[in-house]
Amino acid sequence: MSSTPLAPTLSAPGAPKRTDPPAPRKRRPLRNVGRAVPLLPAVVLLVLFLLGPVISSFYGSFTNSALTGVGAADQQFVGLKNYVELFQDPDFPKSVILTIVFLLASAVVGQNVLGLGLALLMRSANRAVRAIVGTFVVAAWVLPEIVASFAAYAFFNDKGTLNTFLAGIGISGPNWLYTYPMLAVILANIWRGTAFSMLVYSAAVQEVPEEITESAEVDGATGWQRLVFITLPVIRRSISTNLMLTTLQTLSVFTLIYVMTAGGPGTNSSTLPILAYQEAFKFSQLGFGTAIATILLIVGAVFSIIYIRALKPEVD
Repeated sequence: MSSTPLAPTLSAPGAPKRTDPPAPRKRRPLRNVGRAVPLLPAVVLLVLFLLGPVISSFYGSFTNSALTGVGAADQQFVGLKNYVELFQDPDFPKSVILTIVFLLASAVVGQNVLGLGLALLMRSANRAVRAIVGTFVVAAWVLPEIVASFAAYAFFNDKGTLNTFLAGIGISGPNWLYTYPMLAVILANIWRGTAFSMLVYSAAVQEVPEEITESAEVDGATGWQRLVFITLPVIRRSISTNLMLTTLQTLSVFTLIYVMTAGGPGTNSSTLPILAYQEAFKFSQLGFGTAIATILLIVGAVFSIIYIRALKPEVD
């Protein structure tokens, strides 16, 4: 049986012509490098002022560095000694618990819930209410942190504004900074940071389509149902972003707590930043204090990963 060469197939008149796939684009590495050159100064600055201190701090947590004595004159690598002593320190678990309570109560719940509530209020209120609420809330945020801290101290002090007001209505208030130190610093941090959440959510709720809200209202949905089933799902990406930002900011709060209670009485309001400061500068153990700061950095990284994973479906 003989084989014959196949004849070229002729396409019918009017039929689309078969085209070959487009040739792959040639890579231009030099062009990509040229585009990256303008970013080089920013990358260098980030490495110097962000990555550099992190690496230096991480290494310092494995040394016996100190402000005075042998550790100051001759810094030596001690391995995991600081971390072993840290986890054996009875004050460390207490500081971790206080830090988590402070974070959840003042940032995750307090600032976000109150910020969202104020954003919804500002959206539906008249101009006078918006001006008054905006002034009082934003004022706490624009004040320098040290000024806001002393203002909170004056408010919660034994003879401060709060107890003076309570005495005016016949109630004898306690020494808040001594009896309820964590409650005082939590409320102060909510007052200090709510403005940021309010501004974020005010911008987010503007993106909620009014026609959907109006349709739900016509169908008989209550205000709570519209909030849960319409507003929150639409702005969930803003919620995750704001949670991450307020969490990282609250984990690093130092001035507010130090001015109001200095971590006291005893260690009843000593969060991880306060404990790290006391160990590093009060007791001159820089290496030990840096180990605490490293643990705090890891806690912040864990929360950041959680929030980023929550944002990932929206990004994809």
